[in-house]
Amino acid sequence: MHRFDRHAALIATMVLVAAADEGKISDAEIETMSRLVASLPAFVAFDRGRIAEIGRQCAAMLAREDGLEIALDAIAQALPQELRETAYALACDVVAADRRADEAELRLLGLLRDRLEIDPLVAAAIERAARARHRSV
Repeated sequence: MHRFDRHAALIATMVLVAAADEGKISDAEIETMSRLVASLPAFVAFDRGRIAEIGRQCAAMLAREDGLEIALDAIAQALPQELRETAYALACDVVAADRRADEAELRLLGLLRDRLEIDPLVAAAIERAARARHRSV
């Protein structure tokens, strides 16, 4: 059984959506993840030295045939209700970082939305806010 603590689950959520498009994580996605971890209250007590370890743990899970299901289950089990919307918002910010969302990322957001039991109206608001934050002028 794979387990995450709360911080690892939030990081894993971002890594999963960033890697959704054939495992390629863009510079914009990495920059967004780094900025979020450095600035959000959810990560105040997080040891940033663990990021590489969590990334390796995600990669090991995803290498399995049922790896995505295992990772989604581990994320959902680790996150209390009050952090599930936070996780979904982080995922949306990472997807929006490239200013485009491909089908794989959108499918993963849908799976995440369902697994975390995010209300559809709340999900739509989170998605819209992420698009607004990442627009360029």
